[in-house]
Amino acid sequence: MRNAPTILHLDMDAFFAQAEQASKPSLRGKAVVVGGLGPRGVVATASYEARVFGVHSAMPMGQARRLAPNAAYLVPRFTFYRSISDQVMGLLRALSPLVEPLSLDEAFVDLEAGGAAWDGESAQRAGVRLRADIRAVTGLTGSVGLAASKMLAKIASEQAKPDGLVLIEPGTERALLGPMSVRTLPGVGPATGDHLRRAGITTVDELAEAGEDELVRLLGKAHGHALYAMALARDDRPVVAERETKSVSVEDTYDVDIHDRLRVGLEVARLADRCVRRLRGAGLSGRTIVLKVRRYDFSTLTRSETLRGPTDDPGVVREAAARLLDSVDTTGGVRLLGVGVSGLADFTQEDLFAQAAGERAAVPDEEPQPVEPAGREETPAEHLWRPGHDVRHAELGHGWVQGSGLGRVTVRFETPDSPVGRVRTFRTDDPALEPADPLPLVKADPRAEPGPCPAPTSPGAPAPHDRVGPDAGDGPDQVSSVPASLPKSWSGSGGGAATSRP
Repeated sequence: MRNAPTILHLDMDAFFAQAEQASKPSLRGKAVVVGGLGPRGVVATASYEARVFGVHSAMPMGQARRLAPNAAYLVPRFTFYRSISDQVMGLLRALSPLVEPLSLDEAFVDLEAGGAAWDGESAQRAGVRLRADIRAVTGLTGSVGLAASKMLAKIASEQAKPDGLVLIEPGTERALLGPMSVRTLPGVGPATGDHLRRAGITTVDELAEAGEDELVRLLGKAHGHALYAMALARDDRPVVAERETKSVSVEDTYDVDIHDRLRVGLEVARLADRCVRRLRGAGLSGRTIVLKVRRYDFSTLTRSETLRGPTDDPGVVREAAARLLDSVDTTGGVRLLGVGVSGLADFTQEDLFAQAAGERAAVPDEEPQPVEPAGREETPAEHLWRPGHDVRHAELGHGWVQGSGLGRVTVRFETPDSPVGRVRTFRTDDPALEPADPLPLVKADPRAEPGPCPAPTSPGAPAPHDRVGPDAGDGPDQVSSVPASLPKSWSGSGGGAATSRP
């Protein structure tokens, strides 16, 4: 573990819900729940206002509705969230070449590797500037943890939530961790926590006092050794900039079990096409096609087929998935289907043939969707209007769907920078109403003249990289000046934890 708190952990606060509140003025300060809205849906993210009622991620949506019946329940807009995430990751990569994304809304950064920080003071300045830049570029807030290791930086960002910054000074880690619950440590879930509690171990101090041999006896060799090291605040894991993708997959859970074999086949073909689009988007191909089927009785079957070479051809993946489906009995009904590709490569078998022939065939970015057999029932019009998704009306402009059913769709007409909008109801087949793309949360200022803003230097310190906004195409370049004075820090009861909440 290093001697300076130059590992930064960023966690965007209730990311999906916060993005929805920022784009919808009528939802700001209100309980918002994002997730699957069907009978089998689960909560993806709940706003802090919804968490007051006990709603949390991974909770069944039915339970969430009972706890917070008056909350706004929205279907996720992953393309929108990904575009915001790209902007945030661009800001992180401007700080350092060593950025380890964990998800759309979470990442580690090695500030020292980018010359952005070399001690506690410079690390705190970098964290304050980062939070300001994120707000300027995206309009959203994020919580920042700074420490000498990844484990402690993540714990610090949890303490900083929401919209704060916590720095853990080296040498204070044991005093800070000691009184915390064992559940604070990575890898200690409900099952491990209960097992330790039955052994009389509930805090990190008690974990350390139990000793390594006892933890190995209770949890096994690998887990026991790792947990004892964490209890002593030892974590030498480096920030890894690139993680190898092992597979690409998509899956859908259905509100009602699918019994019709033809419909199951069409769903598998549709999932195969989605999987290939994601595969191509990552610039990858794969050799092994995987089919996942969860049946009516919750039994889950997985079938796979390995091709002679890697491919990103949707026709090949569709055919392989269809062959795998032939070996699965779906008579009782299907509740979940998934298609994946593993054995990944950054070339295809077709590429090799083309190179050997001295030419390369042009492949379209997306294959046309398969023609569906005549007689398939069309999707009801109201299914096009998903709560939370964007729409545009020919006369009233941009809005979002509040709900639909019984041939009607209710729309609130507002934009991220407008006052709370009015609500109107239309027929679901109204020709003046159509789906729309999300609007940016922050508008570009044509008068802005951005330029690099270097981090402060100190005698003998490495020269930091210039800090700039996101790459072109992700949004306007934004920079922020180093504040003349930082907010005063205070030491928490854990000792050595400096918290800044501007």
